[in-house]
Amino acid sequence: MPDLIAPTTRLHSAWLDAHAEWGPGVHEDGFGLQPTDDVGSPAGFSAWVTRLAADESCTCWWIVEDNVVLGGIALRHGSGEFVRRAGHIGYGLRPSARGRGLAQWALKRVLGEARSLGVERVLLVCAAGNVASMKTIERCGGVLESATEPGAARRYRIEITRN
Repeated sequence: MPDLIAPTTRLHSAWLDAHAEWGPGVHEDGFGLQPTDDVGSPAGFSAWVTRLAADESCTCWWIVEDNVVLGGIALRHGSGEFVRRAGHIGYGLRPSARGRGLAQWALKRVLGEARSLGVERVLLVCAAGNVASMKTIERCGGVLESATEPGAARRYRIEITRN
């Protein structure tokens, strides 16, 4: 059974395995990784994990099963320019973990976290060609708000109900 956990240096090697599976230069949404982050060295990885923990504008989790990092998901707080462009929630799964329903599982849990913070509506953005993300977002209640040029982006809103 998978778990959502806070980023940890304990899983440095497992995270590097996931990172390598994506391939060089490929964006891995949900991890909060910046081009300047040195995740290859233990000191750089530790600095990155520390930066993520201190970032009050975003909460990141890793999707982990049996000490294997399967993906990441981030809840971005507020309504600033980055949130308007990239959405409140971003997620990504390593290629070998796709097709198991993990994105939907993780998204539902993070929607619950957003609800507990008093968030009533979230924006999610995915590439127009990313059919798996479109289906995941729609299965979690996403309503298409807008779509840009083909191959660009689709913007979804999810109303978070209070239970």
